[in-house]
Amino acid sequence: MISSARLWRRRPGYSGRWEAARLSPLVLTVLIAGLAFSTPREIAFSRLLPAAPALAAAMWPVLPTVVLGALCFLLMIVLSFFHTDLGTQYTSAAIIAVTLAAAYGSHVRHQREETLFQVRLVADAVQKVLLRPLPRRIEGIEIESLYLAAQEQARIGGDFYEAIGTPHGVRLLIGDVRGKGLSAVGAASAVISCFREAAYDEPDLRGIVHRLETTVTRHSAAFPVQDQPEHFATALLAEIPHGGDRLLILNCGHPPPLIAHCGKVRILEPTIPSPPLNLAALIGDRYWVDIVPFTPGDQLLLYTDGVSETRDHTGRFFPLPDWMRQQDTEHPRELLDRLHADLLRHSGGRLGDDIAALALRHTTAQEREALGADE
Repeated sequence: MISSARLWRRRPGYSGRWEAARLSPLVLTVLIAGLAFSTPREIAFSRLLPAAPALAAAMWPVLPTVVLGALCFLLMIVLSFFHTDLGTQYTSAAIIAVTLAAAYGSHVRHQREETLFQVRLVADAVQKVLLRPLPRRIEGIEIESLYLAAQEQARIGGDFYEAIGTPHGVRLLIGDVRGKGLSAVGAASAVISCFREAAYDEPDLRGIVHRLETTVTRHSAAFPVQDQPEHFATALLAEIPHGGDRLLILNCGHPPPLIAHCGKVRILEPTIPSPPLNLAALIGDRYWVDIVPFTPGDQLLLYTDGVSETRDHTGRFFPLPDWMRQQDTEHPRELLDRLHADLLRHSGGRLGDDIAALALRHTTAQEREALGADE
C-alpha cells in the first residue's frame, strides 16, 4: 500500500501553482483568525473557522486535516476569552462536526487516488507493451517517436506505431484505429502484433498489408462493439531497403507523410489511394506502393491525424507543412520536441485527439563512420 506522502509526491500533474494552493487551508485559517481578533465582536468572523478543515479535506491527508481542525477549535476557545457571547459552543460544535466529516472525506479521496495510481501503473505497463520504446537507430536511420494522449489522465489509445529492422530493410508502421477506449486499444494491439511478425516474413509491403487486413477483420468479428459494428484503421507502411537511397510507401487512407530534402519539404501524397484496413471488401483491395528518393541527410515525418487536425481557438488547423519548412534542426528528437511544444501552444494546451508521430533521418556515411568509431 502506498503511503499518503508517497502518493502526494508521485501524483502527476502537480505544478508550482498547485503546491501553493495546498497551503490555502492554512492561509484561510490565519486570515479568519486575524479578522476575528481585529474586528468588533458583532461581525463574528470566527463563525467561518469550520471552512478551513472543509477546504483541507480536498487536498490534505487525514492527519493534517484533523490537526487543522484542532487548531481551529483552539483558536475558537482563545477567542472566547477576548470576546464573550460569541456563541462559542455552537461554533466549536460546528468545527468538530466539520472536521470529522472532512477527515472521512479525505480518507475516501486518498483511497481513490491510490486506486487511480495503481490503474495508471497498469496502463503505463500496457502502453510499454503496445508502444514499446523504439531503437534510436536502425542501421543508418535515426528514429524518434512521440505519443500524446488527448486527455490528461489517459495513457493509451487507438494510435499506434512501430519500427523494425528486418532482413528486407527498415520497416515502419503508423496508424489510427477508429474510435476510442479499450476497443480501439485492442484493435491497435492486434495490428501491431501482426505487423511485428509479418514485417520479418513478407517479402513486400503488399503482403504485410494483406495480413493486417485479415487481422483487423478477424478481430472485429471476434470483439464486436455495440455502437461500432466494425473496426477499421488507417495505416501507413514504409520500407527503407538495405543500402538503398529510396523509400517505399503504402498508404491505407492515412495522412500523407512529409519529407525534407535539401531544405525543401514535400508532401508524399499517394499516387493511388489504398483502402483503410478492414474496408477492402467494400471499396476494393488494390494496394499501391509509391517509391521516392530518401538520400543521406533527408528527414521523414510520419504522423496521425491528431497532429494535422489540431485546432486553435478560432478552429484553424495546425499548419504542419508550413511548420516543417521552418525547421532547421538535423536531429529527429529535437524536431519532435519542437512539434510537441508548438502543438500545445497552437491548441492552448488542450489536444482534441491522440497524437502519434515518428521522425526519421537518413544519416550520412561520415556520421555512420563516426558512430562506428565511437562504438
